[in-house]
Amino acid sequence: MFLNNYQQTIYEELSMQEAFEKAVDEFKRVDHLFYVSLKYTRTVDVIKSVMERMISCIDYCMECVLKQAKEKGIVDEIPKNAGLKADLVKKVFGHEPEIVEAVNFYQLLKKLVRSEYTKREEFRRHVTMTATIDNGEIVEVNIDILKEYYDKTKHLLGVVRAKIFQEEHNG
Repeated sequence: MFLNNYQQTIYEELSMQEAFEKAVDEFKRVDHLFYVSLKYTRTVDVIKSVMERMISCIDYCMECVLKQAKEKGIVDEIPKNAGLKADLVKKVFGHEPEIVEAVNFYQLLKKLVRSEYTKREEFRRHVTMTATIDNGEIVEVNIDILKEYYDKTKHLLGVVRAKIFQEEHNG
């Protein structure tokens, strides 16, 4: 599965800029999947692929902001485990609601991708993935909701870019 493959690449030591470039590259893949693949192949598998790439993009963004925190001496060690990394980002950047919201969104995406799901109206405009997550909570993901997820991921990239370049200009 894709998630296992990208986890292996993130263990290599990346600089803050390299992590951000990888996040941008992943977002380009999200963009293509959303605007091209999903347009012509309206299936739940494509919806799931889009979410997997969003997870990868956000993971690289978290890596990037943690690298910046490590350079500033705020963080000693960056965990390899994605869950621990997400918790550390929440702890270090708890005063920045956009980043905390992005981590919560990341955790929701991971739950959706791993959960049991059903498919509805495949090959049609209203293709829907209905997933059952925590305590039987049912979440429906259709193209409109996926667009909201796409916008959140794009916004996070902008926030991380601003953080990096603000720091480079100030430092």
